[in-house]
Amino acid sequence: MTVKLEKWIGSDESGKGDYFGPLVTAGVLVDNQTARLLDEMGVKDSKRLSDNSMRTLAARIRKACYYSVVAIGPAKYNELYKKIGNLNRLLAWGHSRVIENILNERECDYALADQFGDRSFIINALMEKGKEIEVKQEVRAESDMGVAAASILARAEFVHRLAMLSRKYGIDLPKGASPAVIEAGRVFVKKYGKDRLDEVAKIHFKTTKSVLAE
Repeated sequence: MTVKLEKWIGSDESGKGDYFGPLVTAGVLVDNQTARLLDEMGVKDSKRLSDNSMRTLAARIRKACYYSVVAIGPAKYNELYKKIGNLNRLLAWGHSRVIENILNERECDYALADQFGDRSFIINALMEKGKEIEVKQEVRAESDMGVAAASILARAEFVHRLAMLSRKYGIDLPKGASPAVIEAGRVFVKKYGKDRLDEVAKIHFKTTKSVLAE
């Protein structure tokens, strides 16, 4: 008896809680065999990895799997957020794009994303091919190898793009939304003016009030 080789897309995002930098979504196509290979590589939720380990694993995942990465830079993010007005809907748009990108080239049985909002957000954002497969959301879905691999690709891209922004503006832009982030934001505003803050930061964050406070 032939056992069916199950294929699925794991998707995850990075940057939604970081004041500076882009919002990045990644999708990774896996099957039973590649899931075992990823497990042997040491693939796990990106939050449990150092930046160096994450970059190494990201390179190996890109060689082993078919994937898609969609990055929304700060300026575009702010434009879309102003239009959509809801972070979960913006996340759903990112997840739906990577799922569709993969389905345009490959087939799979279902897609799995980490729980971030109503499942209907992703389903409603999907286009024709995406509506042909089942979409699941689970709490702590990073235990799935596809989602864990996607979390690594998304975070690696986020870290890379944040470093590029830091170099472009000559200011160290930290991750997260800590006091160090507020201080970096104030340095940016002093150097470039508050009207350009949307080039590096997600300005709807409460952090913006602290950055601009006298």
